[in-house]
Amino acid sequence: MSDGSGALFLGSILQLQKKAGTDSTVRRGETRPNNEFENNNLNMLHYLKYKIIAFIILIATLSSCKSGSPHSKSTAAILKQENYKHYVDYFNTMEDENLKFAIPNDSAWAWMEKNIPLFECPQQNFEEIYYFRWWSARKHIKKTPQGYAITEFLVDRSYADKYNMISCALGHHINEFRWIHNPQYLEEDVHLWFRGNDGKPMKKLRTFSSWTADALYNRYLVNKGDKFLLDMYPDLVAEYAAWEGDRKRKDGLFWQFDVKDGMEESLSGARKFRNARPTINSYMFGNATALAKIAKLKGDEKQESYFEAKADTLQKLVETKLWNPKSEFFETFTEKDTLAQVREAIGFIPWYFNLPQKDKGFEKAWEQIKDEKGFSAPFGLTTAERRSSRFRTHGTGTCEWDGAIWPFASSQTLTALANVLNNYDQNFVGKPDYFKQMNLYVESQYFHGRPYLGEYLDETTGYWLMGERERSRYYNHSTFNDLVITGLVGLRPRADEKIEVNPLIPQEKWDWFCLDNVLYHGNIITILWDKTGEKYHKGKGFRIFKNGKEIAVSEKLQRLVSE
Repeated sequence: MSDGSGALFLGSILQLQKKAGTDSTVRRGETRPNNEFENNNLNMLHYLKYKIIAFIILIATLSSCKSGSPHSKSTAAILKQENYKHYVDYFNTMEDENLKFAIPNDSAWAWMEKNIPLFECPQQNFEEIYYFRWWSARKHIKKTPQGYAITEFLVDRSYADKYNMISCALGHHINEFRWIHNPQYLEEDVHLWFRGNDGKPMKKLRTFSSWTADALYNRYLVNKGDKFLLDMYPDLVAEYAAWEGDRKRKDGLFWQFDVKDGMEESLSGARKFRNARPTINSYMFGNATALAKIAKLKGDEKQESYFEAKADTLQKLVETKLWNPKSEFFETFTEKDTLAQVREAIGFIPWYFNLPQKDKGFEKAWEQIKDEKGFSAPFGLTTAERRSSRFRTHGTGTCEWDGAIWPFASSQTLTALANVLNNYDQNFVGKPDYFKQMNLYVESQYFHGRPYLGEYLDETTGYWLMGERERSRYYNHSTFNDLVITGLVGLRPRADEKIEVNPLIPQEKWDWFCLDNVLYHGNIITILWDKTGEKYHKGKGFRIFKNGKEIAVSEKLQRLVSE
């Protein structure tokens, strides 16, 4: 009775009481009932009135918690929210909160209760950083006169668009926020970017290279919200055409300044070199592939074929022009039409979009993440190969991408690695390699003994190179929880109604873990592993639940696909 009918019903009862002369108030000129029948009648009506009031309150309460409003209340099947509140209580004590936006610290837990999937595991730092990343991401939600925005920096930046928005990490923001139950934050942020300038795109939307179409299609695979996706389709098509208009070379490849990839001072380029980089070319392949799939949803076969052809062309160009058979790696193709002859982390980005064809030998590039002369460092994956004579030669403190570890790149590489392990038949990397790098990623997100997220860090000491600067705190420039959900635990979003889970946790690494309260295709998904059956009391093994009902089970940690 949340539509006001309860109040109307109660009003009718009170009117009947008045007509019967049994209103409990005594007005001037009135007398109380004085016979036993009238007294009994009055007592009965009082009793009924308060029972009705209690009933209406109960109905109103139940109505406000309906399962049809998934972001109003947790519907976790296994985990209890209150068991994780202590993380937020601790995070709130770590700072003076000098900057407050839409959801301040004192409202952080209430927001997280309504919005986030729950996660627990026996390795405490994984669990702590998981909740820290939701706590810190929430800080970047800003209420504007045009709706919610999601920022990159908390402090104002001179090169940002209005509302301090920067488009560089927009793809990361979408992939991370797609798991938030309330869609309003992400959708209003995207609308702002594409229509916030008097109905037109923000002036600085294309300041940085973009994989927005791909990210929004990936978001659709989580929530199946085709209405929003189809509404954004014309904007995404126009954005693609704009990139073709000012960044496409005669040979069909796209060029970009490294600084406009958000990767300034790189070993393969410079702020003013127009190089064909693996970044923008992979992004445009991913966007074309996504636009073809959205066109198919729309029923537009002509546009579907149009963008499929663009994706096919880019795939061939990247494989033939950016692949260096000598180094066995995707490299930057310079404006002089020569390969850069240096391996950089951006050479892994083609797998972020499943661009390289299978069974062509390209996966051999991934051996470099295990090589200490390649990208393997004590605190994670470097942004350039360590064997290079120019590695870390650009100084520190000026946003250099000459080798230091950037979470922006780490999350791209780990997403790409998960795709390799899920979608390619190869023997160069395995689950232990993924887990090792996720573990290092977790360990890197501490500073002065507390959870911390900044811009970039020293690869051997783990020291955050701009960690003492206010601008670096809570730098919203990467994903982490998306990696936990889609990689570590392994929920692989897909367009059909099958639920696929492929954990990248080695069999003997953890005895138990659980991901719960995941809003996926309008259902609540729970994924758990219990080696002995004594942790969750659901039996031994690996299990998937849909709305609390078990739908798949295995004795081992392995790929499961529910029918």
